[in-house]
Amino acid sequence: MPLFEISKTKLVSLEQTNFPSEKKLQHLVEENLGTIFNCRFVASEFPTGPTHGGRIDTLALSEDNNPVIIEYKKVESSELINQSLFYLAWINDHRGDYKIAVQQALGNNVKVDWSDVRVICIAPNYRKYDLHAVQVIGANIELWQYRYFKPGLVYLEEVFRKSYTPFSESAQQGKSPVMIAAGKKAAITRATGSYTFEQRLKNMPQKIQNLALEIQEYVMSLDPAMAEVPKKFYVAYKISQNIVCMVVRKSQINLYLKLDPGTIKNRPPNSSRDVTDIGHYGTGDFEILIKDRGDLETAKPFIEMAYRKVGG
Repeated sequence: MPLFEISKTKLVSLEQTNFPSEKKLQHLVEENLGTIFNCRFVASEFPTGPTHGGRIDTLALSEDNNPVIIEYKKVESSELINQSLFYLAWINDHRGDYKIAVQQALGNNVKVDWSDVRVICIAPNYRKYDLHAVQVIGANIELWQYRYFKPGLVYLEEVFRKSYTPFSESAQQGKSPVMIAAGKKAAITRATGSYTFEQRLKNMPQKIQNLALEIQEYVMSLDPAMAEVPKKFYVAYKISQNIVCMVVRKSQINLYLKLDPGTIKNRPPNSSRDVTDIGHYGTGDFEILIKDRGDLETAKPFIEMAYRKVGG
């Protein structure tokens, strides 16, 4: 993937290089966890004890308070995926050790949500066998590819995320045509732990269900890499980090966008507010209330703005 610099009317190809060591790559990511993945740093080179005899490159906590494991390689290697799966098994068996590490790094009041464990692999390339393997393994694993260019430019791209499952025929029975069409087009219902998108719509009025599906369809259409992550009280839409969180209520839908309310130049809708210092489900400081399709149309430019700001 060549990268060019614009010099007046000419394109100048930037020379591709690599990090001198995996440590340099690791330190760069750890110093910028919030910018890249919106995660909080927990530990580096975390020992897994004498029985497992390994060290997890980076432990972190996501914006949704889920555990995060990050492993790195500066060369193409299948060991990266094997190590990541090994550490995924370890952290599920040693939740207490991880919780202590989180408390030491972030304070005793931080709670860990074990409904989802995020595993991130970062390498310059992956073999076709690795890509096939992660598809059939079934673990929640993300493969990220990087390119390092002179003079000091880094490009990160997600190449695989085990997060999509199609709507089953049984799940569609009894649903309205609108819901079925939107579900098939989006094809992104994701279950993390015991939570699903359909659970968020259960017992909601049909009008609200249809609005939620229209929001789902619009947000997912912004980028092929967009992932839907249902949580206990909300649904997050993310790429490297959450872009918008949707809370479905009986009379309205609350959207929380990853935007700084103080920097929004466009005139915000009357149904919006700054919730930076107001507690709410999900992440995002800019709230927009959706009660009908008109509200959704008004909200769309701001949803796209949040998508652009995060780096989509």
